[in-house]
Amino acid sequence: MARSVKWAETACDDLEQIAQYIERDSKSYAASFVAEILEAARSLADFAERGRVVPELKEPSVRELLVGNYRLVYEIRQEAIYVLGVIHGARQLGRLWSRETRPGNKDDAGPAAT
Repeated sequence: MARSVKWAETACDDLEQIAQYIERDSKSYAASFVAEILEAARSLADFAERGRVVPELKEPSVRELLVGNYRLVYEIRQEAIYVLGVIHGARQLGRLWSRETRPGNKDDAGPAAT
């Protein structure tokens, strides 16, 4: 069953910041990376369960796909798939999630999707 894929504002901000960082060296690599992330996110509409459960969060509905050195973190809900963040693999996700107000963390009421 295909579901819609929605992006939380924080995830959009993550992707924009990453693209700007990569763009300092290469506009074409930045565009290619963004396209790869967007394609991975689109594919979740049909294959959301293929990602692994995020180990730090231990919440079965919060999963991730690895795209290059980045983690595309998303939450599966009955009505839609919500992309919660695009996080570099070297970052400590558990610490980041507890420090920031992010959709999908236990203190959040729900996704602020765009």
